[in-house]
Amino acid sequence: MDWQVLTRELSLYLESQVRVGLFGSGVGLSLVLGFGVAYACYYLSSIAKKPQLVASNERFCRFLEEYCPVVTETYYPTIWCWEGRVQTLLRPFITSRPQVQYRNELIRTADGGQISLDWFDNNDSLYYPDASTRPTVLLLPGLTGTSKESYILHMIHQSETLGYRCVVFNNRGIAGEELLTPRTYCAANTEDLEAVIHHIHNLHPSAPFMAAGVSMGGMLLLNYLGKTGRDTPLMAAAIFSAGWNVFESVESLEKPLNWLLFNYYLTTCLQSSISRHRQMLEKLFDMDLVMKARTVREFDKQFTSVMFGYRTIDDYYEDASPCRKLKSVGIPVLCLNSVDDVFSPGHAIPVEAAKQNANVALVLTSCGGHIGFLEGIWPRKCTYMDRVFKQFVQAVFEHGNKIFSM
Repeated sequence: MDWQVLTRELSLYLESQVRVGLFGSGVGLSLVLGFGVAYACYYLSSIAKKPQLVASNERFCRFLEEYCPVVTETYYPTIWCWEGRVQTLLRPFITSRPQVQYRNELIRTADGGQISLDWFDNNDSLYYPDASTRPTVLLLPGLTGTSKESYILHMIHQSETLGYRCVVFNNRGIAGEELLTPRTYCAANTEDLEAVIHHIHNLHPSAPFMAAGVSMGGMLLLNYLGKTGRDTPLMAAAIFSAGWNVFESVESLEKPLNWLLFNYYLTTCLQSSISRHRQMLEKLFDMDLVMKARTVREFDKQFTSVMFGYRTIDDYYEDASPCRKLKSVGIPVLCLNSVDDVFSPGHAIPVEAAKQNANVALVLTSCGGHIGFLEGIWPRKCTYMDRVFKQFVQAVFEHGNKIFSM
């Protein structure tokens, strides 16, 4: 978009909307016009920018430039809410919630537990009428998220238009199902994810298969890929707003404003997610103490790290940080982060480690917040993240042979 064109259009718009009489003189109109032009210039020079594409593999870069061009185009965040915290807060309320009809499946785990999967079979797919070969996308929501999250619904809507099938992996005890054992989930333990991936692959062994993870779902997916390397049925993966270094994430979230806006609320969500399973969990935990937590760190110290057998919370956070496993990822992975994300601070994004792995590409925007990426004047239907997801998934399923020989 040309600066002069935008500023001229903005000036004309303001002139048509603001009457001189409202201010009593032409001075008021001049001030409004001047402010509008100045703001537009600031927005175009400092806010709207092309993302930084970090990838050491030239073939992967060319693949993205050709089949996923959105990662090289200027990202224009919503002009009236481009700041990271604002984008993070507003996205759940602004974006629409596409209607999705799921088919639920409960699968049992080796330890006697159960996992809830929500399937969008897309049986009306025109492009892939044969269910046995219909491309399948496994979706992993965030920390307390489920298949009902708006960003998950949008991913499914994007996949539906392309003819793909989706499966949402709901972490234990989150989606309304009962806990059969005193165990929930964490970002470091990939056993449940491994079971889900093999279950889906065994059901549709001939179907192209990839995964996309958001926030903690992205962390879990990265930790799985770092553990398995090339030994996975997944062709590729997309990661959105992952927390790369948990130590840095919790430190950022404990800053006063971030605690007030995000940390305390997220802690109460975690407590709420386990409170209905109290009778099962109090066999092993002091639930009264867990319910007194006021930060995510306190919750993890009293509950998550204890549940999964870590000696200290630092041991858990080290094991949960995907930045330590990035070098072992063995399939193509595209990771989208905003450098103004308070959940995953820009300085903690492992740029240098990504450059050492030919399978990894980072897309870093200057704005977007945490799972925000709002764009357009009224960003209700589609975000920048949605467009990255759609283009990359389609690129992998339709043209993936061009990168799998990397």
